[in-house]
Amino acid sequence: MTFRTTPRALAATTAALLALAGVTACSTDGGPAGADPDRVDVVAGFYPLQFLAERIGGDAVAVTNLARPGAEPHDLELNPRQVGQISEAKLVVFLHGFQPAVDEAVEQNAGDRAFDVATVQPLLDATAGGHDHDHDGEEEHADEPEHAEETSGDAKDPHVWLDPTRLATIGDQLAERLGGIDPDRAGEYTQRAAALRTELAQLDTEFTEGLKTCQRREIVVSHTAFGYLAQKYQLEQIGITGLSPENEPSPQRLAEVTEEAREHGATTIFFETLVSPKVAETIAREVGAQTAVLDPIEGLSAENGADYLSVMRTNLQTLRTALSCS
Repeated sequence: MTFRTTPRALAATTAALLALAGVTACSTDGGPAGADPDRVDVVAGFYPLQFLAERIGGDAVAVTNLARPGAEPHDLELNPRQVGQISEAKLVVFLHGFQPAVDEAVEQNAGDRAFDVATVQPLLDATAGGHDHDHDGEEEHADEPEHAEETSGDAKDPHVWLDPTRLATIGDQLAERLGGIDPDRAGEYTQRAAALRTELAQLDTEFTEGLKTCQRREIVVSHTAFGYLAQKYQLEQIGITGLSPENEPSPQRLAEVTEEAREHGATTIFFETLVSPKVAETIAREVGAQTAVLDPIEGLSAENGADYLSVMRTNLQTLRTALSCS
């Protein structure tokens, strides 16, 4: 994985670990962890995993999301209370490599109570779904994008939840883990996972049909978070930056993306809810395009009633408009 651990994040995690012994773990709503003996305490690293745990666990689980709405989850810094939640949870659902501070806390405090969703299926290479730079037989670009160091070697794309079918498979595995912890309700977890799989299959069908016939198939995005979506639905992503949304693109990279956006007649440059739109707006002005949100669903932007399914469907309509799909 290529996500960096900042010194500040490491320091915060270390302090949290040292303070753990004197801290009473509390859930995000202020109640003590484990207060309800009839519910399984689950900690989720970020929103899509919270969505899975809540849908599959139902009333039998109490789910705590470590990443708050509106916060960028990559560089999450854990406070002592959150480390305590990880230590006391019956199950910690996380994605190794996506949140370094969570990885460290899980390694030191969760043991066999951790469920790494990255182990369910092999993750795609970071370059999956990317544009191949094959310009109708022309020679490939001599200079690779400056963010190539993020997408080289064995780097993997963690955004697995953007393929609904993969998320369904993770959900099935989560149901098994919950059933092992809570055998009396194992059948309920399995049933809810099956019901969610049906919903996700319907979502997959909507994407397949909705993106089947489009005038364009290239999407210019603020960072390369959409490899799973692009591969699944035969799109090509052109990323302004690599896997980390915090990296600033070089002038060379901006020029390359602007050139490709012109070549492919892009009418829309996509940015994200949790990332500044300024770079996308700059390229849009250069090519005479508009900007729009394409949400990687790393977290919800606000408590507005949206969930994974509704945001994915909003993404679909945004893509259909931008790519002139019939």
